[in-house]
Amino acid sequence: MAREITLACRECGREYDPEFRYVCAECFGPLDVAYAGAEPSRARIGAGPKTYWRYGELLPIVDRRHIVDIGAGMTPLTHARRLGEALGLSRLYVKNDSVNPTFSFKDRPAGVAVSRSRELGLPAVGCASTGNLASATAAHAAAAGLPCRVWAPAGIEAPKVVQALSYGAELVSVDGTYDDANRMAARAGDREGHGIVNINMRSYYVEGSKTLAFEAAEQLGWEVPDRLVVPVGSGAMLNAICKGFGEMRDHGLVGDISRMRVDAAQPTGCAPVVSAFRDGGRVVPVERPETVAKSLAIGDPGDGRYVLRRLEESSGTAEEAGDAEILDAILLLARTEGIFTEPAGGVPVAVLKKMAEAGLVDRDETIVCYVTGNGLKATGPLEPLLRVPAPVPAMEAMVA
Repeated sequence: MAREITLACRECGREYDPEFRYVCAECFGPLDVAYAGAEPSRARIGAGPKTYWRYGELLPIVDRRHIVDIGAGMTPLTHARRLGEALGLSRLYVKNDSVNPTFSFKDRPAGVAVSRSRELGLPAVGCASTGNLASATAAHAAAAGLPCRVWAPAGIEAPKVVQALSYGAELVSVDGTYDDANRMAARAGDREGHGIVNINMRSYYVEGSKTLAFEAAEQLGWEVPDRLVVPVGSGAMLNAICKGFGEMRDHGLVGDISRMRVDAAQPTGCAPVVSAFRDGGRVVPVERPETVAKSLAIGDPGDGRYVLRRLEESSGTAEEAGDAEILDAILLLARTEGIFTEPAGGVPVAVLKKMAEAGLVDRDETIVCYVTGNGLKATGPLEPLLRVPAPVPAMEAMVA
């Protein structure tokens, strides 16, 4: 049987052809990509390119000639021995996506969504972004030869703005929150028929993020970790990673995943999923996020309720970390493992530290902690904490 791709409603199960559609016409539920007839194998994956496109049989591109590949993926899975020693954990791994081409994990979903937009013949692409997705979408659009427009809240980190503009994107700086930018991008995408990667292309977009599961498993020798610690903004990445592990199990690439715990990490100033988890209720949006982790400042997480489902299914938990804890975690990771992450990447490290200190994590668990963006994109919050020495006079050259 040849591989077939469909879109299936996450709520009612209705199926659609893989077209330019992202919500169910019956119940308005989100649509996920499903693959029939796919037969991935460890051997074929291992012989593939050294990018996330090695998992192409479980990605939604029909004709590989439309793939836009700028070299993202197959990022290091570092056995973080020194960080683990500091936290009392012997089998801690850091999935370091700060070294992707645009220096964040967003290269994965942006690359898949731009590739699918090109395959569908869309005239332009864009996104709503807190910074990293703007750069990733703009870079892939440039490589694809497509116009790109991004909507971002004013006040995001300057390096992220400069990076997106450097790739040729048109920036709409929104005097408001990410959720305001998201609404503006959605209206423009509907009006103009452009591929807004994290809105009307979202069904395809999230497929890129699940490669974070594929790579971690492959790099562990196709073993299933005991625990994942995942930063949560919209919740799409956590949900996609869980989907990825499920697909690997279904295709015989890994064994039982029922004992794998999944933990959600959010910053205190924007933690609607953590609050809902603790209260046992629905996700209540945060109207005005206030956090040093601007990449996670999404007050109304689109996949928030699905994150809660994943936590329940995996017996996982949700925890938050304050600004001071996040900054301390960035420095701890840098000084133990030589990995410099932005505040969003410091959040899961800070949360794992709190959980370890509270005795909620066993020492010998195999843990994968996802670090999602590069610290050079957001140095501002650290500058007051780090003493830059005054210049000293240059010594005259010694004369023999």
